Amino acid sequence: MRRISSLTRVAVGVASLALAATACGGTSNDSDKGSGDSSKTGKGLAIAYDVGGKGDQSFNDAAYEGLKKAKAEFKYATADIEPTDGETDADKEQRLASLAKQGYNPVIGIGFAYGPALEAVAKKYPKTSFGIVDSVVEGDNVASLVFAEQESSYLAGVAAAKATKSNTVGFVGGVDIPLIHKFEAGYKQGVKDTKPGVKVLSQYLTQTAEEGGFSSPDKGKAAAEGQIEKKADVVYQAAGLSGQGVIEAAAKAKVWAIGVDSDQYKQEALAKYKDYILTSALKDVGGAVYSLAKSVKDGKPLTGTQTFDLKVNGVGLADSNPKMAEISGLTDAVAKAKEGIVGGSIKVKTE
Repeated sequence: MRRISSLTRVAVGVASLALAATACGGTSNDSDKGSGDSSKTGKGLAIAYDVGGKGDQSFNDAAYEGLKKAKAEFKYATADIEPTDGETDADKEQRLASLAKQGYNPVIGIGFAYGPALEAVAKKYPKTSFGIVDSVVEGDNVASLVFAEQESSYLAGVAAAKATKSNTVGFVGGVDIPLIHKFEAGYKQGVKDTKPGVKVLSQYLTQTAEEGGFSSPDKGKAAAEGQIEKKADVVYQAAGLSGQGVIEAAAKAKVWAIGVDSDQYKQEALAKYKDYILTSALKDVGGAVYSLAKSVKDGKPLTGTQTFDLKVNGVGLADSNPKMAEISGLTDAVAKAKEGIVGGSIKVKTE
């Protein structure tokens, strides 16, 4: 059966992403502003993880893939640092400053929560290149790595609408914030455009990240169980580590889960649930991290807002589960939707 990898797979090894990112935002041609320190110390890329840390099988692990690729290709020392429970902006600022002081370059904050800290530190270390994922921070030596999550979520909505038999699907968001609203908005639109009669149940786990919305699998599991009790037979989660609980609940009930950020069908920690992971809305955080590292290594560090969307394969939909191809019309509908988004005939909402 025909599969959709040529249309929807996101490649982590993205030379094309680096080129596309350059087109999307500004770059600095002054190699002294960001590559001087690492050339003397032999140190390169450093990343500071978001809530949930490495091992979330999702957002943070995607960033780590970018670090691994840069380390293997550029043969330099790297660092990846875990967050701490209940940390403040001052804690984040100290972490980023320490990495810059040690000579790592670039230094990337994985997640919007690093915004205030990164803005402050970037001003203190003008010769170091900084990056932030999922937020826009102004600065001559800062690259803001942002994604069109609503576009991949739209494709997830198309898949959900084609897969549902109960005509009820669910969405579980980790924290009730604008970033996660983009996931929900795209998903709902994809569902409604594909099959208008389908009901979409939505729930956010917490109002703030500090309450554990991105780091509590038990909360995700409870939310998914509640939606499944209301007949949802496909549940899409954008909840970081909490999403593992959503996937567990779906597998237990023998309904579909849709993963996020990484291809969760392929994650070893989720292997026992893989038969119930229909697909994942991909977000090539690893590719963006690698793109910034490569630009610094090349002496032309990216700066400004770098947007990764469907046009540059910065987001997409996984097709690893062969059962996708067994659902009537699903692969063709997803391919058609992607063509419409890239071509401009489909405008995906962010709210």
